[in-house]
Amino acid sequence: MEISAKVVKELRERTGAGMMDCKRALQEMDGDMDKAIDFLREKGLASAAKKQGRIAAEGIVDSYIHMGGKVGVLVEVNCETDFVAKTDEFKELVHDIALQIAASAPEYVSRDEVRTEHLEHEKEILAAQARNEGKPEKIIEKMVQGRVEKFYKEVCLLEQPFVKNPDVTIEQLITEKVAKIGEKISVRRFVRYKLGEGLEKRVDDLAAEVAAQTAAMQK
Repeated sequence: MEISAKVVKELRERTGAGMMDCKRALQEMDGDMDKAIDFLREKGLASAAKKQGRIAAEGIVDSYIHMGGKVGVLVEVNCETDFVAKTDEFKELVHDIALQIAASAPEYVSRDEVRTEHLEHEKEILAAQARNEGKPEKIIEKMVQGRVEKFYKEVCLLEQPFVKNPDVTIEQLITEKVAKIGEKISVRRFVRYKLGEGLEKRVDDLAAEVAAQTAAMQK
């Protein structure tokens, strides 16, 4: 069922839940606003967004090593209390986020962090692609906007589908944990290392090397 942005916004304003959670609730309840509100309340999501205004200064730094040491991740995830930071449920969430970063290689936590020059460069490439496909100029801008949304889903951690359950995004996963744990949770920063990334690997040409040595000896 197609749900309009206006209806999603209204549900968000009435419940304080996230946009994606509101849209999903409306889809589940066939657009019925009251049933969608009950759905969000039952899931504990109606008040989850309100917790985002709190200060999260505790948390943990976790690591994840993948592919036999070929990929490594460090991620800092914050919560409000040291008590929650020590729980198995919070640690499992953080480890899942580290796994996500290793598997999907995001560049930013959220779209707010995307550098302006990176976004503009991407728009130029997308516009050029549309022109090469023979699309008329009058619809290229609209096409670019649609493709930019796809770009955000590729490079922003919070918008990526969760590798263990592609039906939910990382943002939705965190929101569900916020509702369950009762504290604000936020991903502060991460770094991903891939073995050899950025290095030019040496390619030895034995024949050329022997020829060079022979020529030197003959001088």
